[in-house]
Amino acid sequence: MKFFVDTADVDAIREMMDLGFCDGVTTNPSLIAKSGRDILEVTKEICDMVDGPVSAEVVALDSATMIEEGRKLAKIADNVVIKLPLTLDGLKACKVLSSEGHKINVTLCFSANQALLAAKSGATYISPFIGRLDDINIEGLDLIEDIRTIYDNYGYETEILAASIRTVNHISDCAKIGADVITAPPAVIKAMANHVLTDKGLDGFVKDIKAAGIKIL
Repeated sequence: MKFFVDTADVDAIREMMDLGFCDGVTTNPSLIAKSGRDILEVTKEICDMVDGPVSAEVVALDSATMIEEGRKLAKIADNVVIKLPLTLDGLKACKVLSSEGHKINVTLCFSANQALLAAKSGATYISPFIGRLDDINIEGLDLIEDIRTIYDNYGYETEILAASIRTVNHISDCAKIGADVITAPPAVIKAMANHVLTDKGLDGFVKDIKAAGIKIL
């Protein structure tokens, strides 16, 4: 499973790279707005830092403008993935841009039918939103499982990029289902290393070392 970091904070991305937990980055206008920086400038900086895919999202709603914005974003760097919303206009733009050889991340997916249309439109990635479905009492992980089944049934190469990850359990459950990628905030990814029994065991270990006066350096 690939880990994408869902942020536009370059310091946070650098930390995740140092840890070895950054196979790519996803951004969106909301995340970039929080950074207070120009969208093209911050996207270029992230692309220069990261070897893997960097999703950069269009802001237009009509297909013609989405296509032009997508082409402009793609010129920033070779590892840019154009991020489009899952609307009919977004799917039309996906078809055009993917046929030109651009990588596309179709986002805001909330149903298996939407995911099927994205695959048929040539999407490189589909981003189903787990947490937002959970928020309205629909099991988000069921959607990941449904998409996995459909894509496997028909041999679609579109990768499942599980998004709106809220908890570490979301990540492990997506891994068991077979999602190709997860994208999550840095804090959630780092929290995967935490366990109360690890902390308890380490505390006892440290006490024993101090009592025995053991040193290596």
